[in-house]
Amino acid sequence: MREVLGAVAPYLKEGILHSVRVSTRPDSLDEKKVALLKGLGVRTVELGAQSMDDEVLKRTRRGHTARDTERAVALLKQHGFTVGVQLMPGLPGDSAERFAASVQEVIRLKPDMARLYPVVVLRGTELAQWFESGTYRALALDEAVQICAASCLCLEQAGIPVIRMGLMASLSLREKGQIVAGPWHESFGHLVRSEMYHRSIEAFLPKPGEGKRISIRISPKDIALLRGHRNEGIRRIEEVTGAMINGIVADDSLPAGRIAVKTE
Repeated sequence: MREVLGAVAPYLKEGILHSVRVSTRPDSLDEKKVALLKGLGVRTVELGAQSMDDEVLKRTRRGHTARDTERAVALLKQHGFTVGVQLMPGLPGDSAERFAASVQEVIRLKPDMARLYPVVVLRGTELAQWFESGTYRALALDEAVQICAASCLCLEQAGIPVIRMGLMASLSLREKGQIVAGPWHESFGHLVRSEMYHRSIEAFLPKPGEGKRISIRISPKDIALLRGHRNEGIRRIEEVTGAMINGIVADDSLPAGRIAVKTE
C-alpha cells in the first residue's frame, strides 16, 4: 500500500493532485492502516460493504460482516475521512426487502456518499455456475431499476448522495459472452434517475379520460429524464394518461422536478 500510494506523493506535493480516493474491504482497516492512508494523502475511502445482511454476506463468502462495516465507517469518520459505501442489490440470498433493510442500515451509519452496483453474472465465475445450474436467479433489468430507484430515493432523502449506479462500461464487459446474466445496461444510472423522476411527477399528470392530448412544460434540466432512454418515458406517460403528448416545452421558470400540464 505504501509503495502504490507513495507513487502519487510527488503529484500531491506539486499540487497537480489534491487528494486520493481508495476503495477497500470493510474488514481490512485498523488504526495503523487508517493512519497510513491519511499520511499518504488519502482523503476519501469507499467501503465495499455490498450488503448489511450477515446471511447474504455469509452465503456469498464476502469474508466480512455488517459489524465490520459499522466499525470501518466509525473509524474513518473519527479520523476525518470522507466515507463512501458500496452496495450490491441482487446477491445470492438477497431480496428486495432485505436490500431495503441494508439501505436503512447504511443510512443509520451516515456515510458521505453511496454507490449501487446491481449484481452482474460474468463468464467463468462461480456465480455463473450457480446461475447455469439454476441455484441463482439474476435480477431482471426492470427489477434492478425499481430496487435502485427506491434505494436511491431513501438514501438521498437522508442526505446521502448516490454518486453512481451500475457498472461502468468497459471493453471487457462489451466482449461477446462476457455477461452471462444480470441487469447490465450502459445507461443504467439514467434509467434509474428517469424512473425516480417519473414517480415524482405522477401526481401532476391527468387521469385517464381527462383529455386526448397533453402539452407539457418542464425545466430544461429535466427533459432527458422525462423522455427517458429511447423515449420510453414519453410512451410511459401516454400509457398512464391515455393521451397523446402534443409537445414538450422547456420552461426556465419551472424548478427541477416540477411540470405544468395542459390538457386538450
